[in-house]
Amino acid sequence: MKNTSKEQKGERMDEKHLFKFKCYPGVPCFTRCCRDVTIVLTPYDVLRLKKALGISSDKFLDDYTVIIPKEKRLIPMVALKMNEKDKNCPFVSEEGCAVYQDRPWPCRMYPLDMEDDGTFRIIATSSHCLGLKEEKESSIREWLVDQGIVPYEEMNALLSTVTTPLQAQDLDIENPDIEKMVFMALYNLDRFRDFIFKSTFLKRLDVPEERVSGIEKSDEELLKLGIDWVKFGLLGEKLFYVKNQSS
Repeated sequence: MKNTSKEQKGERMDEKHLFKFKCYPGVPCFTRCCRDVTIVLTPYDVLRLKKALGISSDKFLDDYTVIIPKEKRLIPMVALKMNEKDKNCPFVSEEGCAVYQDRPWPCRMYPLDMEDDGTFRIIATSSHCLGLKEEKESSIREWLVDQGIVPYEEMNALLSTVTTPLQAQDLDIENPDIEKMVFMALYNLDRFRDFIFKSTFLKRLDVPEERVSGIEKSDEELLKLGIDWVKFGLLGEKLFYVKNQSS
């Protein structure tokens, strides 16, 4: 394994690279990286955070996010809303992160970022992030597993089966109702669950009973269904069958 210097900011690295980093309350810059930053949230980030806070998807999106439409993109960017007064993350205090076990993907990755080709790079310098001067050394893969990245990677991979084709096709969809439905299926899971069980959704589409049971109990299974539903409706993938209305 290649040993990567803590000063090699920006160098492309694979999962076997070794790097030195440790963040803890004793580091002088502790929580400094949680201030005045843009933290883009994936649907799985929102799922984890709203559950950690014990609130609905609606309330989380209203109180804790900024939704930014993207030109020629069906799915907007959802960013965590920083405190207006000090620009700090709303979940961070001097003692640390109040939602640490459910912190978003970018927070788990820091001080690393992942490129489109699957390589990694350090996005901080040791003058700004003093954790890079610590002696604890591990491979990138070991560190990512320790940070709980695996379920985020799995959900992000599923999400990419929607976002990648949509970007490639550059669909020109002007109907705001379609945009709202896609956003609901991915980000507003509580409302999506209501839609499934209180509309004609299950009367029109053939969804296996075991899957229906799963989405009643699990937000993760509900998000997976939402991703499949978007692929069915927008990309034409045959993931559901329309029931024979005459039967």
